Amino acid sequence: MAPTNGHPGEQAAQDPIKLIGVRRTALSVDEVFQAVGDAAAGGIALFVGTVRNHDGGADVDRLGYSSHPGAEAEIRRVAEKVAAEYPVRALAAVHRVGDLGVGDIAVVVAVACPHRAEAFEACRKLIDDLKHEVPIWKHQTFSDGTEEWVGA
Repeated sequence: MAPTNGHPGEQAAQDPIKLIGVRRTALSVDEVFQAVGDAAAGGIALFVGTVRNHDGGADVDRLGYSSHPGAEAEIRRVAEKVAAEYPVRALAAVHRVGDLGVGDIAVVVAVACPHRAEAFEACRKLIDDLKHEVPIWKHQTFSDGTEEWVGA
């Protein structure tokens, strides 16, 4: 990969995907942030998705995430697509499955790029595409006892 103006950090890294996962255990924002550390990155954008206490006007008590066995491979495919579109120095994405309570972390994604605008754009693309394309489904349980599948 040719450097720009003598600065190789202006380009995407050769292998920018540093961490991909679907986990049953609690997610660590620090782990994801550390995974994307890169001396050539001028901006790191990080998104943390948490379980909120409401949806569609109803109170949410808890939810469960389940995934297709190929979900991790799909996260990698989405990550590779984002890395091909932006000058990504480092990228990480992990999603939780299993039962979660209000306030728990469900997903953490981070992207490091040479500049902040690129990092913001790439991070938004990563989380948006992950939510739309990766086979991970949410089962919400509401305070009134009703339930709903989202993304199924």
